[in-house]
Amino acid sequence: MLEQRIQQQFFDSADLKYAAAEVLSRPIADAVGALVDCITAGGKVLACGNGGSAADAQHFAAEFVGRFERERPGLAAIALTTDTSLMTAIANDYDFNVIFSKQVQALGQPGDVLLAISTTGNSANVVAAIEAARAKEMIVIALTGHKGGKMRELLIETDVLICVPHERTARIQEVHLLVLHCLCDAVDLQLLGEPEDT
Repeated sequence: MLEQRIQQQFFDSADLKYAAAEVLSRPIADAVGALVDCITAGGKVLACGNGGSAADAQHFAAEFVGRFERERPGLAAIALTTDTSLMTAIANDYDFNVIFSKQVQALGQPGDVLLAISTTGNSANVVAAIEAARAKEMIVIALTGHKGGKMRELLIETDVLICVPHERTARIQEVHLLVLHCLCDAVDLQLLGEPEDT
């Protein structure tokens, strides 16, 4: 019984990935374009999220600044989830809902990209970060699930919505990780060309 339940988790994840491949390939490609435009213009990516999405923001920044699968110069990316002194100071002095938006206000520049991650699309501090990015004339890539939530409502034509077509957080997060790897792979492809071993 337990093994069947475990297997079902794999099957459900695989089924969603097949379904999401068709739905998300266009917005992922659009997001790649926004990231490449930002990086080649000397800009940076600011990434944020809560819980598992905070881990995803950090994972993304690590792949950009370090490397993904190929050697290249580091790409400018900052996870807004890693400085505990900064985040706790902002939360203590102001409010937890502005821990990301205050950083966007301080660090963001026109043409930079905000990678905003929330499985529901309703995380208040991520929504506030999008509003701050809008004021800074940044591009927003919103990585969500469900139907996009409040984040969807804030996006404009130059932004990108990557919304996983599912309601369960665990499944959404599994696809989010795959999306982040697709972004890293495709950005490297655009910057470096085809790998020599293909």
